[in-house]
Amino acid sequence: MPKIPELLAPAGSLEKLKTAIHYGADAVYLGGKEFSLRAHAANFGPEELAEAVTYAHARRVKVYVTVNILAHNRDFAELPGYLESLRAAKVDGLIIADPGILRVARRVAPQLEIHLSTQANVTNLESARFWQEQGVKRLNTARELSLAEITEIKAGTDLEIEVFSHGALCISYSGRCLLSCHLTGRSANRGDCAHPCRYSYSLVEEKRPGQYFPVEEDERGTYIFNSRDLCLLNRLPELIASGVDSLKIEGRMKSVYYVGAVIRTYRAALDDLAARWPSEADAPLPQVDPKFAAELQKVGNRGYTENFLDEPPGPGEMLYDRSHIAPTHEPTGIVREVGDSPLVEMRNQLFPGNDLEYLGRGLNSTCHRVEKISNDHGEELPKANPGHLVRLTLTPLPEGWEMGSLLRRKI
Repeated sequence: MPKIPELLAPAGSLEKLKTAIHYGADAVYLGGKEFSLRAHAANFGPEELAEAVTYAHARRVKVYVTVNILAHNRDFAELPGYLESLRAAKVDGLIIADPGILRVARRVAPQLEIHLSTQANVTNLESARFWQEQGVKRLNTARELSLAEITEIKAGTDLEIEVFSHGALCISYSGRCLLSCHLTGRSANRGDCAHPCRYSYSLVEEKRPGQYFPVEEDERGTYIFNSRDLCLLNRLPELIASGVDSLKIEGRMKSVYYVGAVIRTYRAALDDLAARWPSEADAPLPQVDPKFAAELQKVGNRGYTENFLDEPPGPGEMLYDRSHIAPTHEPTGIVREVGDSPLVEMRNQLFPGNDLEYLGRGLNSTCHRVEKISNDHGEELPKANPGHLVRLTLTPLPEGWEMGSLLRRKI
């Protein structure tokens, strides 16, 4: 069978990195405090980066660092020192979009792999070959490519191919958007996007200030730029067969629960396909079990689209009437200590009598009733609030729980 692609997870913080690894990521990508296109993620200072690399490498997980801003002259004074610090930290690769940054990286840190960001919007084979000649090892293809085009680039180069497979989509071409800069002064191409494409808009006539006219069917305004989220879960068999090397999940700004739940689902789906892959080369590809798509519906989203994978998206790939689709479940907490009365760091309110779902690795889950909530001194509490560390008395007793696992409940 062909190689199962690397599952590449977003790590906007050290906690998200650990959660992604817990649920089966093969690699993570993260940003430092500078030169990264997610300025409002927690990101990693030098000490946290060193801790992240040590933690990941001890578990045979690779760490790639984003250095993917579109740079100006003023950015290059600090760049060599920063790249040298990444080399010293022994990260596994750099994600770069700007040719100038790439040129400096090859000079300062030639030992590090260079992965070309989707921001470079490579849309054809000749462009891919050009970047290969510049020393790029991996190409994150433009999101505007079809599966057929991706397959041609893979077959026509020696590059590793990485494909965004899940997460939020920008309406602009390969993320090169000026809307945020014009409306708020915050540049998307320097990691400071205000996401105005998700705003609710109405029409105002110049001579009638204060009178807002809806430009859609109801009174709430219109989400005219609001793309559905990317989801290629059901296309995993074709992506595997195409020889794609890495499947990338978007979401450095998303919650710990989002990262864990999505990585858990894709890991389980990939492992299930590997176990069922046919031994005959001409046999039909296995299909993705519908239970995995049902699992993703439990995570907050804007509805799902396969974007350009078959053809350019149309109006059906936009979510016009709301900003998102309400999730069916919500995160409740993270297991910090295991045992008959596990210690849980709360993320939402919890009351005695509530039902909880423990998210094990794979798609293994167990359901429990909360009988009692206590503090660490054994004092019983009427409820638990976000941020609290509490001990839970559960029915049935938790068996096989692991530290770092997620808990959720149905809304």
